[in-house]
Amino acid sequence: MKPETACIHAAALNRNKSNTTGAVAVPIFQTSTFAHLGFGQSTGYDYSRTQNPTVEHSEELVAALEGGRRASAFATGMAAVATVMELFKPGDEIIATDDLYGGSIRLFNNISAKNNIIINYIDTSDLSAVESAITPATKAIFIETPTNPMMKVTDISAVSRLIGERDILLIVDNTFLTPYLFNPLAHGADIVVHSGTKYLSGHNDTLAGFVVAKTSELAEKIHVLKKTTGAVLSPFDAFLIIRGIKTLAIRMEKSQSNARKIAEWLKSQPKITAVYYPEQGAMISFKTDSVKTAQNILNKVELILYAESLGGVETLITYPATQTHADVPEAERLARGIDEKLLRLSVGIEAVEDIINDLENSLK
Repeated sequence: MKPETACIHAAALNRNKSNTTGAVAVPIFQTSTFAHLGFGQSTGYDYSRTQNPTVEHSEELVAALEGGRRASAFATGMAAVATVMELFKPGDEIIATDDLYGGSIRLFNNISAKNNIIINYIDTSDLSAVESAITPATKAIFIETPTNPMMKVTDISAVSRLIGERDILLIVDNTFLTPYLFNPLAHGADIVVHSGTKYLSGHNDTLAGFVVAKTSELAEKIHVLKKTTGAVLSPFDAFLIIRGIKTLAIRMEKSQSNARKIAEWLKSQPKITAVYYPEQGAMISFKTDSVKTAQNILNKVELILYAESLGGVETLITYPATQTHADVPEAERLARGIDEKLLRLSVGIEAVEDIINDLENSLK
């Protein structure tokens, strides 16, 4: 099944378990609990924190798109990441991409550190640095690719080869590229994490997170953690995710096409000193010639929305220094290139000429 078709039909074969009406849209089972027919008899559902037919469909869809054994759905992307970190115990070492989303850094530096899980930040796009960082205590390598917001790319297959037979989990945040453009499990990853809030939803109307596991054993561990800690996706939000994924392919194609043209245009602008675009996906970061120019852009854009988040049909512009990475200590933030001249653009599906015109006017 081609990816475009899979976005619509990948989980359809399992839909009949809970849909006896023939409804084309997946029904919303907005219930907290399920009645039993009698002692020892069950419909297969007991309590929505453990499982729900609508949520289950979203999980099966994302797992199918990623080529995983099973997915678990969460209330947010950060709930997904936090649950993955519950796989580890005090004293475990985690190698993490240094240019991570600020929320992940906040989780690692505050919650994981409190639990005595040791996080070693490195540039995972540098394979020699990854190899040097691995110790006998290393239990996982957590990678964003492309990174947020500097768009560095890590070769997942190469990192998997470095791990070899060692008991180290390879975890990849695939939010930026989505399963439509990249499948980390096919390149050696063990776990894939998504903020479903972003491209999977695609409409800036819900919060969600997903964890996809390569093996049944790992998937079951994550499922048990999900139902135990309780930050699960609601049935209505699962419905919105399913609806959003139906157009994932056409949205990504249009957004990516727009992004490539905008990146080229930005490179030609005198007031833009650097453009960070990995030639894939719809996320662009760029630096201006001054703090004043950066802030003027934020103040002057009209079509483009000055807002945190990404991955929707609308083009959004974000100021990482005060938004996504505000909680990262200034010295660390600046060392990673995240200064007051840096802007991040999530390119939407509008006419590219209109997006460029808005940027052009904001630069005047």
